[in-house]
Amino acid sequence: MNMESQIDPRSMDVGDLLLANGAISEELLVAVRAQQQESGASTAQCLVSTGNVSEEIVIRSLAELEHVEFHPLDTYQPEEKLLRSIPAKLIFHYEMLPLSVDDGGISIAFGDLPDPLELGNLRLLLGKRINVVLAPPARIRAQIRECFGLGAETVDQIEEDQLTPEMDVERIYEVASDSKGRLREGAISKLVDQILNEALESRATDIHIEPYRDTIRLRYRIDGILQRVPLPADLKQLYGAIVSRLKVMADLDISERRLPHDGRISMRNRGEPFDLRVSVIPTKHGETVCLRILGRESLFLKWDQLGMNAHQESLFSKLVSLPQGLILVTGPTGSGKTTSLYAALAQANDEGRKIVTIEDPVEYEMDGISQIQTRDDIGLTFAGGLRSVLRHDPDVVLVGEIRDHDTAQIAVRAAQTGHLVLSTLHANDSVGVIPRLIGMDMDPYLIAASLKASVAQRLTRRLCESCKVPENNLDASLVAEMTRRLHMEASAIRAWKGVGCDACQGRGFRGRVAVYEFLTMNDDLAEAITRGASLSEIKRAALQDGWQTLRDHALEKIQMGTIGLEELSRVTWRLEHTSSHSNSGSLP
Repeated sequence: MNMESQIDPRSMDVGDLLLANGAISEELLVAVRAQQQESGASTAQCLVSTGNVSEEIVIRSLAELEHVEFHPLDTYQPEEKLLRSIPAKLIFHYEMLPLSVDDGGISIAFGDLPDPLELGNLRLLLGKRINVVLAPPARIRAQIRECFGLGAETVDQIEEDQLTPEMDVERIYEVASDSKGRLREGAISKLVDQILNEALESRATDIHIEPYRDTIRLRYRIDGILQRVPLPADLKQLYGAIVSRLKVMADLDISERRLPHDGRISMRNRGEPFDLRVSVIPTKHGETVCLRILGRESLFLKWDQLGMNAHQESLFSKLVSLPQGLILVTGPTGSGKTTSLYAALAQANDEGRKIVTIEDPVEYEMDGISQIQTRDDIGLTFAGGLRSVLRHDPDVVLVGEIRDHDTAQIAVRAAQTGHLVLSTLHANDSVGVIPRLIGMDMDPYLIAASLKASVAQRLTRRLCESCKVPENNLDASLVAEMTRRLHMEASAIRAWKGVGCDACQGRGFRGRVAVYEFLTMNDDLAEAITRGASLSEIKRAALQDGWQTLRDHALEKIQMGTIGLEELSRVTWRLEHTSSHSNSGSLP
């Protein structure tokens, strides 16, 4: 007997329908029922919250069950007249969108079946017959944000609280606060919380809020790319109060607007703790704010989550276990160097080793490790701190960055005297570390004797697993290069692309993954460095030892379907001009 025949259609809900259609398991439905009983949410809401079934499938099934129309909203482009057919306050409150209006009534998209009493109230308020249409809730929210701007409902409420453009920042802040000076829920504080929470929900790493003559611009850095977020047109008048609220949260002086500020905010989102590193700088049209989002839990990744292949994982693990030597990680700002180094520290952290770090700033706290914050204003520099740390009998030392000759010299000597030293250095690739150190007046012999490995890395956007599809008609030169570098037959070469879906908010990418390039020291390399060999000679010596470049690793991830072709040129552009050369006598 099939499932449908066991259920009375009159008592069937969307969970039963999805179970009958094989879209969910019986175990999942039991868990949803328990969640529903505890939270009081609808079956559809509980099903979506599990993450095991898409919103579109759930809402489409609910529409089928209730015999109402379903609209995917994938082509929704409303005119101003249509949006004005419903008061904005009602759109925000009920999270609904007008789809069409005629003499007979209005069609409205809801994310769930509206309560009959509320539907009756809406009919009275609008004075029209309402045709209920169901649509995915996330797409409704996205469309509301696109049409009205992030936080539009809060701005509307603030304006009702009699905040006017003529008020100065202190007056706006005063009106938006209660008698004890605490910001009222629903005023400026709520608006700032919406900006921060939206960034966290979007998996952003940075938030940029910038004032201009007549507008302000909000951008989130998502998967390494800045993306503009629509804002209400009249938000400019509240900008000073927004900055003041952020300053209060970061324990900064709200009255000082002429000098830069640096601070920190701690907050939680969905139970997960986050730290926000706040930087405020004065500009012509007001203070610009940049917030770096530091997820405390997400930093400490395991080896297999970093993006290294099996050989690189094994190599990195062995390097971190060395009793002494210098390991350098290089890459541009925002390339994931800190994440890689903290993963290395987590591996090295045991009761038998004393670990000390010198950082600027200390972004994440690790149990079992002594962490020092540099203070250049009082003389606590990387070099000065490193000298003091070496008198504390450490086994492993992490230096945030080697910036000058003094720091490089102390780090190199420490690596030769029984300490494992980890640090970062700005260079174009793993081989470029060597001329960079020489440029700091370091003796080539000392470099060859102390440097155990240099690791270059870049962050690439990971293709969304839910919507990636094969790339067709690959460029012949790319196929030839992948064939040569990956040692594969041309017929086996593959590439993928993301087309965009709800899971990735239409971007085609979801998350990031690093590509790595390891250069490990051997006798031939040490001899070449000691005799002052050129960069090209050092690269040839490395190639003979099996050195693989960033581009090699990126091509490997393209073949695996982890990243797309656009990431190849974005993160390995310096190497493209030689990519079609053979290995015989040429560099990668």
